Amino acid sequence: MSVHHLIENTMNILIIEDDHDIAELIAYNLKQEKINSEICPNGALGLNKAKKLLPDLIILDLMLPDIEGLEISRLLKQDQKTKHIPILMLTAKSEEIDRIVGFEVGADDYLTKPFSPRELVLRVKAIARRLKDEPQSQAEKQPASFGLLSIDPQKFEVRVNNKEIKLTAIEFKLLEYLLSTKGRVATRDILLDRVWGYYAAITTRTVDTTVKRLREKIGEAGDYIETIRGIGYRFKERP
Repeated sequence: MSVHHLIENTMNILIIEDDHDIAELIAYNLKQEKINSEICPNGALGLNKAKKLLPDLIILDLMLPDIEGLEISRLLKQDQKTKHIPILMLTAKSEEIDRIVGFEVGADDYLTKPFSPRELVLRVKAIARRLKDEPQSQAEKQPASFGLLSIDPQKFEVRVNNKEIKLTAIEFKLLEYLLSTKGRVATRDILLDRVWGYYAAITTRTVDTTVKRLREKIGEAGDYIETIRGIGYRFKERP
């Protein structure tokens, strides 16, 4: 995804939220930070706008009147044009399983209602900062292979034994980061910062859950990810 808006400090954000007051509150607080936004009051309109505008970030309510937010996220992540757009989910559900499901379908961050507008702005900025600070754009990253595993950042594609494996955005970022730092131990807090976008925004248990799910998906290649008890994880130096 192009990050020129982020670099120029003129982010464009799409707010998909049916509660008019909440949407206006979000837009107002973003405007105070010189961040542009557009509001869509339902899922169908939001999907169309996302494909047309290709915003830098989508703030997505999960409880919409026409299409559930989780389904919208799935559809966006399946579309080649929109799958790299970060998604910040908003929901009244606060259980950890709800957050995990959100990340499973491609959320980059997750905020429960009621929320602090200031915290929302900080989370938006954190996602922008992560994208801006990446040493290479996704289009510049080169394919890599390790034993049975191959990863192509440009195609957002992972293969094990030449069989394509479907990963969520977070799982892909986690695998990509661990592979790029193979041989080095990554603490759970570092993974929260580098993969999810900012320090300790969610619990370290979510990291463990995501690693477990990633290992299951990549099968035999899951053995390449080692658990360093009490510290974090490490990708093997050699297959």
